[in-house]
Amino acid sequence: MSLFDKPFDRRTMLSGSATVLGAAAASSLPFGNAFAAGFPDGAISVTVPTRAGGGADRNLRAFTGVWKKYLDATFKPDFKPGASGRVGYEFYMGKKKRDGHNLLFGNMGPEFLNWIVKMPTFPLEDLTYFARVDTDPGAIFVRADSPFKTIDDVVAAGKKRTLNVSTSRLAHPASVGLLALGEHTGAKFNLIPLSGGKNTIAGVVTGEMDLGTLTSGSVAAKGKALRTLLVFNDENVAADRLNNAPTMNQHFGTSLPPLLSSRAFAIHTSVIKDHPDRFKILNDTLKKVFDDPEYKAAVIKAKGIWEYINYGDMNDTAKYLKGIKEVGLRFKPLLTGKPS
Repeated sequence: MSLFDKPFDRRTMLSGSATVLGAAAASSLPFGNAFAAGFPDGAISVTVPTRAGGGADRNLRAFTGVWKKYLDATFKPDFKPGASGRVGYEFYMGKKKRDGHNLLFGNMGPEFLNWIVKMPTFPLEDLTYFARVDTDPGAIFVRADSPFKTIDDVVAAGKKRTLNVSTSRLAHPASVGLLALGEHTGAKFNLIPLSGGKNTIAGVVTGEMDLGTLTSGSVAAKGKALRTLLVFNDENVAADRLNNAPTMNQHFGTSLPPLLSSRAFAIHTSVIKDHPDRFKILNDTLKKVFDDPEYKAAVIKAKGIWEYINYGDMNDTAKYLKGIKEVGLRFKPLLTGKPS
């Protein structure tokens, strides 16, 4: 069974070949808590498959800064960038001990799209995303003084010539959104991966790129330097920070699913099966963070968009990944390095 195809009904909560019913059962036994006595007995290591200083780093630090109050543990980020996340995932799955003290904090959208293009060496069912932290929709943007004032201006120009579009990586929800726009309107785009959000934005600001596509949170963080023209979500919930840009479905009458970057905590599936007591402690304490006022303050201080913060359990992450699989397979031939 593929990780993309995990059932996500709330009664069974299957995770690949493992089930987390054991966690619930253990917690109901009179000696259930004794199983986890002393956990955690050291720092929690969090593998991050990107470089330090980016959106994942800021998001993780804001979250774990509050989580440590409830888990009574320190968190040590372990940044392993490279190969669009592959280096970090392979490191985590191959090197990290499976005892509950090691987590992965990943961006489900782009990282799983990358796996649609090329599968990893480990079985996907051996990894489980158990807690979503946010949903950050992709967007199309230009520099503030761009001649493109609306998305219709972009489409009109794209029908006359091929426009160069910067993206952080080809296999990214925002890239898929751009490709869907071209497919729907007939506009021609050349996606150029510039390795990371900072470089993607820089390519637009310097004028080297006609426009860019990226997660909208990164775009909003640049304030008036950029102008957002389109958002790939059901609703633009941060319209006041994104130039009141329309959504793809609203403006063009399409029916695309939300194309989101979605950060989430993952764990070896075997930990859920073999250490249900420890997993329950992790999961229960993690959920408390979302209602803590200190977390909201930390997100805002880090220039995050609070409206994008929302908890999702492993049922929600499985449903999300199923949608990512569908759009990824649809555009797979265009996510392998060839111009669109």
